[in-house]
Formats: sequence, structure tokens, C-alpha cells
Amino acid sequence: MTFFRSFLYLFPAACLLAQAPPPQSASPAQAPPPKAASPAQTPPPKAASPAQPTVTMSLDNPKPVPVVPPDKVVVTVGDLQITAAQFDLIIDSIPEQSRASARGGARKLFADQLVRILVLAQEGKRRKLDETPAYKVGTMIQSSNALAGLTYAQINKDVTIGEADVRSYYEAHKSEFEEAHARHILIRMQGSPVTVKPGQKDLTEAEALAKAQDLRKKILAGGDFAAIATTESDDPQSAAKGGDLGFFKKGQMTPAFEEAAFALKPGEISEPVKSQLGYHLIKLEAKAMNKSFDEVRPDLERRMRPEMVQKTMDEIQKKSSVTFDPDFFGLAKQ
Repeated sequence: MTFFRSFLYLFPAACLLAQAPPPQSASPAQAPPPKAASPAQTPPPKAASPAQPTVTMSLDNPKPVPVVPPDKVVVTVGDLQITAAQFDLIIDSIPEQSRASARGGARKLFADQLVRILVLAQEGKRRKLDETPAYKVGTMIQSSNALAGLTYAQINKDVTIGEADVRSYYEAHKSEFEEAHARHILIRMQGSPVTVKPGQKDLTEAEALAKAQDLRKKILAGGDFAAIATTESDDPQSAAKGGDLGFFKKGQMTPAFEEAAFALKPGEISEPVKSQLGYHLIKLEAKAMNKSFDEVRPDLERRMRPEMVQKTMDEIQKKSSVTFDPDFFGLAKQ
């Protein structure tokens, strides 16, 4: 996310309105243990904790909320009146994860927080804080920020993605949807997490590389890759299948292994490829597209939309008259 888009969400009032004690959640059910992966595969990453906790508003026993005409005044604070339609628009300004609660069972809790803000704002006027430079600058920024957010949403809505654009994008990123079917032979080396076979020497890195190179020569000379993998590979799972790893997508294997495998043509044998496990010899059996254009099109359009919106925003900024004081920002004078 660009800085501009991040800035659009910095609404102080919206942040205050979203504050509410989150409900206590039960302990999550224990996830089933992951299946054992081949030594060539990248272990699945641990789920990252969100940068900020999700703020939610809830009630233990939520009641059905009544529906009222949009022009009905639902909140009055001093001489300020807020209609049901305006109340709904205010909810639209808070983080998306809190909107459903604010419209539902936590409607009154949300209204209490809104009233607190409005009461403080009216007290600020009585204290003439709305006449201070800090207030005027803050108001200008918040007003511009809100308008920028609405403009961004409108640009995003107006963006049209044509058939030719999607197909062109698909062709440029076609390799991302490829799958490779490969076999491999792993020669482990000292320090590898792979267990040494009973009675086998713990090879140094140099010895493992030499063995891999020797096996490659035998295969190129006519040796059967699958048969050699069965007897020589230190990956017990794939060795039992002649080194067959089946089809895999990008991101499923270790980076060095993946790069070498997808660079091969069907039938080719790689040079020894080093990973933290040892040295691999890879034979590419086939490549295939795992999804058709029609299947990936929705995903492509989701990828393209932010890029096209950003392009439109860049064009708008280029047309605007913007200057920076060179002394203040330490810029070279032109």
C-alpha cells in the first residue's frame, strides 16, 4: 500500500469512534499437524500477527435493531441534530471491520462514543479552541483527507479494465500460473537437516558436490534418472518414487530449487543446485498451466485495479502545480 493510501485512513475522529472493548474470544481450536513435506519443499510460513489488533464492538445478547426513516433525527447534542442517514454515513467513515457492529447490536455503544466526541467539540467551541491555528490547520488537513478518500473511492469505481488489457497482463505474468513436474536426486552434506542414511558417510560440501556431478555424468551418458534416484537420493520420500515430486507451483519449493526447476525445459537435467539440504539434480518432466485465463481473470483484475488507480492518481498529480521550498527541504535550487 502506498503512503497516499495509508494516509487516507488517518481519520482521528474515525479512530476514536472505532474504540470499544473487544469481546473475549475462546481459545482457537488446535490446528491439525501439517503433512510431512519433501526436503525440497519450503516449510509453510507461520501466520504473521496483524500489525494492529482488530477492533470490534459487540454485545452479549444483541437485539434486532429497529429501522427508521432516513430523515428521522436519531441523536441530538445541544443544537446539533443527526439524522439516521447521517448516522449511517458516519459509520461509513470508521474502519470496515467495525461497521457491521456499529450498525447492529453495538449501535448504542457507537452512538455513545459519537456523543462524547460531539460534546467535547462543543466544549472546545465554548473555549474558542476553534479559533486557534492548530484547529484551523487540523481542520484543513482532515477536510482534505476526507475529500481525498472520497475521490480515491470514486477513481477506483470509475476504472475500467478492458479485455485486451487483462489478456496483455495475463501474458506478461503467465509464468506465475505455471506448474512444474520434476524429479530430483538429493545428495546431503554436512550440516543438512536430512538424516544420514545408516552406514553412509557424512559428506562434506565438496564431496557432496563431487558426487552430484558424477551422478549427472552417468545420467547424461544414458543412466536412468529414476533408478539412480531410488538408490542414491537422500530424500527418502521421493527416492521411493524414483525422485518424483509430482507437480508443484512457484512458492512451494526452496528458492534455489524452484528457480532451477522452472528454468529447465522438459527432459533437461540441471547442474547441481545447492540448498541448505545439500545438492540437488533436477529433471523436469513437464510444465503445465494450473489455471485457464477465465479462471485467473478475476484475480488478474483485482491485481490490475490498484495499479490503474495509482496510474490515474499519478497523472492527476503531474497536472497539478506543486512546489517545495528548496531551503526548507534542503533541495538543490534550480
